[in-house]
Amino acid sequence: MNTALKCAMLAAGALVASPALAQDATPTPTADTSREAGDWLFRARAIMVSPTESSGAVTGIAGSEVGVGNSVMPEVDFTYFVTKNIGAELILATTKHDVSGRGTISALGKIADTWVLPPTLTLQYHFLPEGKVHPYVGAGVNYTIFYSADATQSLNTALGATKVKLDDSFGYALQAGIDIDVTPKFFVNADIKYIDMDTTARLTTGATKRSVNVEVNPIVAGVGVGFRF
Repeated sequence: MNTALKCAMLAAGALVASPALAQDATPTPTADTSREAGDWLFRARAIMVSPTESSGAVTGIAGSEVGVGNSVMPEVDFTYFVTKNIGAELILATTKHDVSGRGTISALGKIADTWVLPPTLTLQYHFLPEGKVHPYVGAGVNYTIFYSADATQSLNTALGATKVKLDDSFGYALQAGIDIDVTPKFFVNADIKYIDMDTTARLTTGATKRSVNVEVNPIVAGVGVGFRF
């Protein structure tokens, strides 16, 4: 085989091989997990609501106080990204809490229970919109609705048949959390909040009216999963 033919064959082989080599040399594109303006996040969490409560005395009962118990419930929230760093989150959940006597009425044990609906809106700053780990902090407002409050038999026995009503509350909320991407659309989340929440519980026994001021101020800790769309 003459030299010219050998050169032609080598050149042809190089032309055939070059596309494959170029394809192998091209970096494999990575899935985009970054947050962008216009993105929506949906999260579902299991939360524990732990009041850091303190209370005054029940009207007319010296040395009395009340305490509010913990509650574990599901929660959902939605986040909209205004920019890649700024998101607005709406948090929705409802929890049920026991109210117990303390101080001079501690022997009564559980005296009431109530459902709590505390929709909370926070404005968040996301530190690392790119990558797979997304820590954030937030601050916002909370409006708490107390509903379906009931006195226990223990309270009714002590005071007579009693109706219980709790005033709604408006306050601030602070938040910190982290999203960790598992896939471009699916992530896990951990989140903690402090909610400024005060109420006045009003007890009506026939013509007798009593009240007690309670600072509930819960810490809300949650873990869950989320989707970006």
